[in-house]
Amino acid sequence: MALFWVVILLVIIQRLVELRVARRNEQRLLAKGAFEAGKSHYPYMVAMHAAFFFSLMGEVLLAHRPLSPFWIPLLAIFLAMQVLRVWCLSSLGEFWNTKIIILPGANVVRRGPYKWLRHPNYVIVTTELLVLPLLFQAYFTAILFAALNAWMLSVRIPAEERALRKATDYTDRFGSARTGRR
Repeated sequence: MALFWVVILLVIIQRLVELRVARRNEQRLLAKGAFEAGKSHYPYMVAMHAAFFFSLMGEVLLAHRPLSPFWIPLLAIFLAMQVLRVWCLSSLGEFWNTKIIILPGANVVRRGPYKWLRHPNYVIVTTELLVLPLLFQAYFTAILFAALNAWMLSVRIPAEERALRKATDYTDRFGSARTGRR
């Protein structure tokens, strides 16, 4: 149970620090003329992520879920995702945010993991939403939030890509939405 509290507290602290960084980046970008896209779904995304932690804590504590027998590889995957998360944040620099904040005319970042994937941070978040519950055998939370996250990304990624195509060099860098050609 000690590992559970250490992991949960560290992740919550990490998320709070990230929200502070996101707010700072948002203010700087808005001052440069940026705009926010996808405002309507953002509160639902925040609620989903908050509910994830409550669900995970509730399931582990109330259902007395033990640590997974596969906890070492699961923890290793989770820790690897944290390294990749920092790589994503540092690669995007001032453009990283929890919101979709678009600076018109900006060049889309194509360094770090963004050199190979369009949305590596979403891959990381998806992995975390599966691995954390599996680490503590919270299968209900894993299944529920895998489904909710899939729904959220089906809304968020198209909203982000539309905004990027409209206001940046995204199409030149990644090709058209329908064909994927450059």
